[in-house]
Amino acid sequence: MNPENENDKMEILETVETPAKNITEPSTGERKRPKWLLPLIAAICAVVLVVAGIIGWNTYSGAKLAQAKETCAAAADTVRNNANEYNALLNGDAADAAAVKAEQVEDSKTVESLGKELKAMAPEYEGCVAEDAQGLDAATVKLNEQADWYETHEKSLSKAVRAVAESKAAKRLDDAKTNLTAKLDEASKLLADSNGKVADNATRDALSNAIDAANGLKDGNDPAKIDGARKTLEDAINGVNASVQAKTDTDAQAAAAAAAAAQAQAQAQSTYSGVSSYSGGAYRRTEGSTSGSNTYRGTTSGGSGPAAAAPKPNLNGAYGCGNSCTGKDDGYYHH
Repeated sequence: MNPENENDKMEILETVETPAKNITEPSTGERKRPKWLLPLIAAICAVVLVVAGIIGWNTYSGAKLAQAKETCAAAADTVRNNANEYNALLNGDAADAAAVKAEQVEDSKTVESLGKELKAMAPEYEGCVAEDAQGLDAATVKLNEQADWYETHEKSLSKAVRAVAESKAAKRLDDAKTNLTAKLDEASKLLADSNGKVADNATRDALSNAIDAANGLKDGNDPAKIDGARKTLEDAINGVNASVQAKTDTDAQAAAAAAAAAQAQAQAQSTYSGVSSYSGGAYRRTEGSTSGSNTYRGTTSGGSGPAAAAPKPNLNGAYGCGNSCTGKDDGYYHH
């Protein structure tokens, strides 16, 4: 290695070290900082932190207020929806069910339960009227309670309405069956009693068919069909009764005509014409009826002339014989 080169390197290194020393060591003539600078910086930092905190809090509060408004609005919508459903039921099916009387249902307790449901007082809606998040949160809690009230009472009212409707339907079905059974008994008795007593036997055939149809429906569950069968029976019964009355009237007229004819014939046969006669000095009376006639014929003994000049006969005895006349079995009086 060349010694000269090594000396050159050492000189270079020494030349580099000298400026480094000058940099790290401060100059004794450097200017000092003022004492108030650090407090000022600290105060500025504090202000910045406060402002940042205020800004952050306002941002947080604004976000919370917006969230509270949104939540409250959603709760208000739920209340309105539930209230609308409840009021629709209250003014619709519930109002119709409220008109049903206890005697129209099978179980009167259903009417009582409905009455209690209809007396329930709905809550008063207030809405989201608060201006801060705390007030809105409180309003949201109240609105949620109201929404629950409407939902609960809509279900209970609906149940009460359904109970009344079912009880009324059951009563109608029972009444329909009872009425049909009674009408069947009436129809069956009339069918048996009217045999041979109708003017038109087709009416009895119609009644028989109606009885068969009613027997097929009396155990059904459709009150409308059961009532229809009862109405058909009633019409058939009325038809048979009318036919029975028609035959009765016809028979009565025929009997009256026959009685009148018989009476006329009896009167004609009971009419009687009697004759009293006098001939050859004798007088004879023939008794037959109160409407008889007395006839004098011939002349008196020893006389002459027309019969009109002869003395009138004595209807109570012999003619011209005084006390010497005697009666005979032949009805004549002789001298």
